[in-house]
Amino acid sequence: MRRILHIDMDAFFAAVEQKRCPELIGRPVVIGGSGDPTKRGVVATASYEARKFGIHSALPLKTAYSLCPRAVFLPVDYEAYARESQKVKIILRSVTLAMEDVGIDEAFLDISEIGKPSGEISQLIKKAIKDETGLTCSIGIAPNKLLAKIASDMDKPDGLTVIMPEDILSILKPLPVRRLWGIGPKTEKSLKDMGIETVGELASLQMEALVDSFGPSYGNYLYHASRGIDDSPLITDWEPKSISRETTFQKDMASWQFIAKTLADLTKDVVTDMKDSSFKARTVTVKVRFSDFETVTRATTIPHATDREDEIRKAAFASLKRVELKKRVRLIGMRASHLERTDA
Repeated sequence: MRRILHIDMDAFFAAVEQKRCPELIGRPVVIGGSGDPTKRGVVATASYEARKFGIHSALPLKTAYSLCPRAVFLPVDYEAYARESQKVKIILRSVTLAMEDVGIDEAFLDISEIGKPSGEISQLIKKAIKDETGLTCSIGIAPNKLLAKIASDMDKPDGLTVIMPEDILSILKPLPVRRLWGIGPKTEKSLKDMGIETVGELASLQMEALVDSFGPSYGNYLYHASRGIDDSPLITDWEPKSISRETTFQKDMASWQFIAKTLADLTKDVVTDMKDSSFKARTVTVKVRFSDFETVTRATTIPHATDREDEIRKAAFASLKRVELKKRVRLIGMRASHLERTDA
């Protein structure tokens, strides 16, 4: 039987901030944007104290402030979080190289071939992370990735949950459908319109009904996921399909010069990321979101893969010139894709 472990750091960004500023411990902390709740931005993460007020990731900062004005709002310090994440990933790789890195604060491990009980392995991981970083994590263990991810969220913070094969259906049955990996607000609403709100109710549907409503691929996934079936392997050697940056202006902008300068700055950042990751790109895409949220993209393909900033910038501006800036701009972004390894 496969034993898949999912580790999820507890309120990671907020926990890092509370670690380096102990006076924040026990207080509602909200991380997002520039840290100013009067300006545009969304919540990246919130401490558990802040979550009691209904604050969650992707919530506008202004809304978070209205829910809890006494919360401490801080800007995102990605470099600090990345340093702590690296310490965690080194610990996990010391346990097994069969690791899928799925984000700055989470990962899957396949511990099937390790000759120790799952609980013992998990406790060793928890202690090592606590000793090295001062942070806590929650761990879920199950026969597959889908169930392991559900398990890690069942007892937070600092939890450990094991789902045994004989308990799968009884655990899944009462859960809201949103707890299944891959079900977002749109699917949740569609299922609710069908009278389906729990995983058990979803599992009662026949494959044909799900395929008719959601198409062959997604319908098949929902059918099997609702039954706890997931054969997906760990992806231990992952490469990005694109490298991108974007920024939302604090005020909608009409100045072409300001928009162009911002695009040049984003280009510089993307090229730096490409070089750090040893990639070149052939396609450059610019995204523009207007004040009314209309969003357009324009792409330019370069004859050869490159990581030269002047070539990438030229392609970005060629794309921007094909966008009619007829309204004020809320957001601009750029993406480099069709990546090739520089050492290939």
